[in-house]
Order: sequence, then structure tokens, then C-alpha cells
Amino acid sequence: MIDLRSLSLAIHGNPILREVSFSLPEGRILGLVGESGSGKSMTALSIMGLLPHGSTTTGAACLDGEDLTSAPERRLCAIRGNEIGMIFQEPMTALNPMQTIGAQVAETLRIHGAASRFQAAQIAREKLDRVGLSQIPATRYPHELSGGQRQRVCIAMAIALRPRLLIADEPTTALDVTTQAQILDLLRSLVREEGMALLLITHDLAVVADMADEIAVMQEGRVVEHGPTAHILRNRTHPYTQALFDASGHQPDRAATRIEETPLLSVQEAIRDYLTRKGPFRAVNKVSFTLRQGESLGLVGESGCGKSTLTRAILGLDPLQGGTIALNGQPVTPQMGYDLRRRLQVVFQDPYGSFNPRHRVSRLISEPFHLTGTPPDLRTRISEALLAVGLHPDDAHKYPHEFSGGQRQRIAIARALITHPELIVLDEAVSALDVQVRARNLDLLARLQAERGLSYLFISHDLSVVRNVTDRVLVMKAGEIVEQGPTEQVFTQPQHPYTRALIAAAPVLAA
Repeated sequence: MIDLRSLSLAIHGNPILREVSFSLPEGRILGLVGESGSGKSMTALSIMGLLPHGSTTTGAACLDGEDLTSAPERRLCAIRGNEIGMIFQEPMTALNPMQTIGAQVAETLRIHGAASRFQAAQIAREKLDRVGLSQIPATRYPHELSGGQRQRVCIAMAIALRPRLLIADEPTTALDVTTQAQILDLLRSLVREEGMALLLITHDLAVVADMADEIAVMQEGRVVEHGPTAHILRNRTHPYTQALFDASGHQPDRAATRIEETPLLSVQEAIRDYLTRKGPFRAVNKVSFTLRQGESLGLVGESGCGKSTLTRAILGLDPLQGGTIALNGQPVTPQMGYDLRRRLQVVFQDPYGSFNPRHRVSRLISEPFHLTGTPPDLRTRISEALLAVGLHPDDAHKYPHEFSGGQRQRIAIARALITHPELIVLDEAVSALDVQVRARNLDLLARLQAERGLSYLFISHDLSVVRNVTDRVLVMKAGEIVEQGPTEQVFTQPQHPYTRALIAAAPVLAA
């Protein structure tokens, strides 16, 4: 049905895609994998006819023999949504915050003239039910839904007109493992029951190995290896494919890390309540644990389990309604002094979202000093922080958009290091990175921990990362720690049913 023949793309003369060729029949799933910048998303946008200005293409991207690269815009508008649907990576960006979810699904039908207003509303309700949102009113707005629910709305929009090809661009990157498993099961059932073809774009090789009938591996705009999934998993003939699989199961060398017995962070009976329209809601309920100097502690659980709320309390951003949090015996509260606050730093999931794009790197890295004034050795500290994360001091004069995603995450780590902290909270700090960049950043974190005696609190929904980089792990559900212990013990001999469900939901890449 879809047939790419030597498709090449250049933007303002810069080559992006180089003779990409593959085909995808109905009822089949093709996994398109490769690191960031390899051309995966641009391949999808080429099929959809959504290329930026200054783009020139050669070759062909055919739908039932019709070359979409030469089709007029009016024809492409008829094809988009009707013949080809697309699910984007970030549902909150793809959805209109000013419209209800029912209106947004119905809009696809009305634009194509497939239904009247009343019929479109009925079909929208049916599609929302089809993607597992039968309990959610169509009058809800996107901000009232969880990440997994928003992604289901995007899927409902994409399948509203029963397209023959569904393109899913990193549809589960920001989701926890159980929600990811539900979304993948939904996509698999749509392919089976609706007979549509699925082009699944992802950097998660375990997801592709579990989902796809065929795999195409892209590097620098080229398909370097393509074949049945079992064949690719077994042979991995191209060196780049082998490198991707090696990086996916990468374990940083933490042999030099020294863990002290004295607790650095102590959380005792922590309680955090919120007041909602329905009354008080307890987000964190009597949570207790300790974190030692030089230790890496993992915190896992589904979205909404209380991880972020607990993290904000540990960072001294929110007050507790009960219990205590202490760092080296000193109480952590929103009123704590700078000397204690500088010992606690955080690296967020999206560095680009946590940076001011108008500021240079030097100002971004030195932001933690805004409370205390500029130290006399600020320039030296900035250079040292950049060198520590593998960047050059001259990078201090650049802007965030001049760096790749992995480099921006290193800048975020440099900002955390500049105050010489003892504990760094890593909130999904590598979940959005491709496997090779993720492996390099995990090696960086292991080296910094060994050199500086840092302690890490890893908050992640990627269980493979938590298993490879932490000493102990906490499993959180509904505001409570339901299981904790040495990482390998928890993963190999889980005691709590919830822990077993999390581990069972996580996709595993066979060795």
C-alpha cells in the first residue's frame, strides 16, 4: 500500500534523507528505528506532505501507486486523516487546549465532510470508547486528562475516518510502563481488527521487537538495514544496528563508586495533602526511606502515584502536612537557607522546556546563584561545570537551540553541578533520549558520581534504566511505598503484586 522508492529530501540544500526505500502492506507493522536526527520523523512527514519551506524531494512516496511527493495540496488535504492518520509524540502539543476532546475528534469528520455535526459527535463518542475512554465524558478538556488518556484522544482523532495507514511517531515515550503497554495493545488491536497498516517510529528497541513485523534501521538519512523482525534481532548484520542494540542494554561502570553507611537524606512518615473540589486528597501517605552518600536510589511507579509530589517536597519546594525530610540531619523545608538548598539540585526531563531560549548557556548554568549574588569565581565555575559534562568552555556563549537533545541534557547536569551539590534528583532525565545518547549520559553520571561522591535519586518509568544504574529501588503506588530493596532483588523476586505488574508490563529486548 505504501511504497517508498529512493526517496531523498533536502532542506535549503542540506541533505536529510538519502534514497530511502521500503514498502508496507495493509495489516502489517513496520518499526522505524534509529537515533535522533537519523531521519525517522522526516520520513513520516514526507509521506504526509508536511515538509517545511525550502524542501526538495526526489524519488517517490506512493500510496496505492499515487506519488504523494508530487500531489497538489488539495489532494494531500483529502488524504490526510482520510487515508493516512498520524499520532504525534507529545499529545498536549497536538491537542487544542481550548476545545473539548469530543469536539476535536468530531472536527476530523466534519472537515472531510464525512458526517453532520450530530453524526460527528456520535462517531466521536464511539471512537473515544474504542480507545478505552468510555468512562471519560466527551466534554472534558485535554488538561483534565492524564498523559495516557491524552494519547488515547490523539489515537481516536487519527482513526476517526478509519485510515488505511497509521503513523505513530514516538507514541509512548513519555508514558509509564503500564500505560505504554495499554497504548501498544490498542495499536496492535487496531491493526488486527481494522486491517490498517502501522508505521511505528521509536527509539525504544524493546517496543519494536515486541510490536513490529519488520524493522527498518535508519542512520544519517539512510536505511542501513531492513528485514523481518526475527531476522534483524537474530543477525544484526550492520555495525550501526549492533551498536543500537548494545546501547539499549548498556550498564554504566559503577565499580569506583563508594557508598557510605551514614544516611544523607532521611524521609520519615512524610505526608502531603491537596485540597480539591471533592475535598482533601492525600498524594503522599506516610512515606519513609533513607538515601546514603554515594548511593543511587530508584523511584518507580505509574503516573499519578505521587512521585513528583514527593520529589517537590524533597527539593524543599512544597511543605509537608506531616513527617520530616532531612539532609545531613538538617530539616528540608521551603524556608531552608541557601547553604542547605545548594546541596539539593534537580535535572528535569525536558531541558529545553526548563531553559529560557533567550539566554546564553553561561547565564542558564549560573541561574542557581540568583538568590545569593554572583560569586567572584563565576567564570571559572561555569568552565569547570561544562568541562565536567564533556562540553567546551566556549559553549558558554551559545544558545540552547544550538545543541542536540543529549547536549542540552548535559547542560542541565552542568547547571546542577555548579553549586557543588551532594544530592541530585534526576526526574526522567534520560527517558526522551535515544539509546546511544542515553548510554553516554548514563556513563557521564556514573563518572561524576565516582569523582564527586554524589548521591542520585532516579525517578523514571524506564525500568531497564533503573535496573542498570541504581543500587536500591522504591516502588510507589497511590502515595505509598509498597516495596523497596536492592534493585536486582526487587526485579528478580518482586513481592508485591503491583511490582510484579509493573515488571510484566515493561517490554524486554532479548539478548
